[in-house]
Amino acid sequence: MLGIVAAVLFFIAFLINAAELSTNDVFSSTNLMLLGLGLLALHVAGIGGGWTARGRRR
Repeated sequence: MLGIVAAVLFFIAFLINAAELSTNDVFSSTNLMLLGLGLLALHVAGIGGGWTARGRRR
C-alpha cells in the first residue's frame, strides 16, 4: 500500500516539475519526492505490506 502511495507522490512531483508550477515550499516537487522516498523505504522495510492472518498457523 505504501508503495502505491509513493508512486502517486512521485507522479504528482513529476507533474509539478514538468509543468513548472509555482507552489509554496510545502508542496514543492522536491518535498513530494522526499516524502515518496520515505514511503518507499517503509514499504521495502515491510511496514504497511498488507493484512496477515496471525491467528491460524499450521
